[in-house]
Amino acid sequence: MPTTSPKGEEIVGSLLRGLDVIGILSDAEQPLSLAEVATLADTSRATARRLLLTLERVGYVRADGRTFQLRPKVMELGDAYLEGLGLPRLHPHLTSLAERVRDTCSLTVLDGDTVVYVDRVKADRLMTVNIAVGTRMPAYAMSSGRVLLADLDPEALRDYLEHLHAEPLTGRTAVARDELARRIAQARKDGYVITDQEIDPTLRSIAAPVRGPDGRAIAAVNVATHVNRTSVEQLREEILPELLATTSAIEAELAAS
Repeated sequence: MPTTSPKGEEIVGSLLRGLDVIGILSDAEQPLSLAEVATLADTSRATARRLLLTLERVGYVRADGRTFQLRPKVMELGDAYLEGLGLPRLHPHLTSLAERVRDTCSLTVLDGDTVVYVDRVKADRLMTVNIAVGTRMPAYAMSSGRVLLADLDPEALRDYLEHLHAEPLTGRTAVARDELARRIAQARKDGYVITDQEIDPTLRSIAAPVRGPDGRAIAAVNVATHVNRTSVEQLREEILPELLATTSAIEAELAAS
């Protein structure tokens, strides 16, 4: 039965707990026992067992003896989201970009105060940071995050900055609200963002937004490169034209569909 929150919003508590369990199993580095799931979900073993058996019944969880882990079917949840944005068929655009610039290219979306990697094509060159599809990173420190934050309406951006607790990921990470506001405003003006060693001291990154038919940014494409290989000037002069050609091609495909 639906429950009612203090604000009068109807929610299904068991569904929320089930989604919490999926998140717990997703974050785990190895299969978890019933007791571990119950502890991490802050619920009783009996409730955790019912949730796990329900998720097993619908194919999202596999029970291996006394432990539980996610099954591949859970990826359908992400696929359904990407289908709604029209993004799955855009993988060839990322592949083409990665081949042209010979660096790793990613497609991200903004979710709250983080960016989520929804597609990624790795270059042949070795990268020091291994990021998988589904990884979340703080939007304030990411080139893709800043171009997506730049598309927020003023009130939403103001609320984001007021509640932001930014921590430096490297010695070069911008964390002061005034400075972040300035850089986001610059991103809105330029239509792209370059970050230099802000998430990792060995990486530079450049990103540009992908806009839907209504003109709103629905995702961002970014190119990450090693600091010893590509300068900021090269990112702007050589990589940026290729990046913008890719986002334009993606937008044209979205508009045609």
